[in-house]
Amino acid sequence: MNIDLSLYLVTDAKIATDAGRDLIELVHTAARNGVTTVQVREKDASARQFLDTVLRIAETLPPHASLLVNDRIDVYLAARAAGARVAGVHVGQSDLPVAAVREMIGSDAVLGLSASTEEQLRAAASGAGNVNYVGIGALHATATKKDAPPPLGIERFAQLVAASALPAVAIGGVTRHDLPGLRAAGAAGAAVVSAVCAAADPAAAVLDLRHAWEASA
Repeated sequence: MNIDLSLYLVTDAKIATDAGRDLIELVHTAARNGVTTVQVREKDASARQFLDTVLRIAETLPPHASLLVNDRIDVYLAARAAGARVAGVHVGQSDLPVAAVREMIGSDAVLGLSASTEEQLRAAASGAGNVNYVGIGALHATATKKDAPPPLGIERFAQLVAASALPAVAIGGVTRHDLPGLRAAGAAGAAVVSAVCAAADPAAAVLDLRHAWEASA
């Protein structure tokens, strides 16, 4: 899997707009300052709006950063057909089965899966869909995902990482203060939403997160 999961931004257009930011510009700024993976998550957008957002982000994303599409396999396929530089998709437990997703996106695309229990982690590593990484959460209570599971906390997250045969990214209310504990627990990366999308200075917020992650090595 040729993707750096260390600092992983999940988009939220409403949070960005409420903070007075243009989402495309915010993502570009975040990637320039140290974000390595961007997952476009737009739960309330139409398919056409979602695709437009993905295409616009793909046009401005620096070469080092990977672009993933949340849930919508059709949007990913349409973006890829349009020639956009999209790396793959991230799906949840209630989305299409990973074996079906892998069949549709092909063997070369990145496939991420959300998980919050040992059973889900075992299933992810079973080989059914050749899952590349897991997103484990929610680390803390979060308002950015309406159907987020109960918060795990660092200790439980560490237990799940130890039980995972796949690279794991923490998500759910993650802040810079969590990064040393997450890295010590064996996380491959940390996914953030509000920490960047709601930041008064997104560039400074990303640099702070990047420093906290690297200083924890």
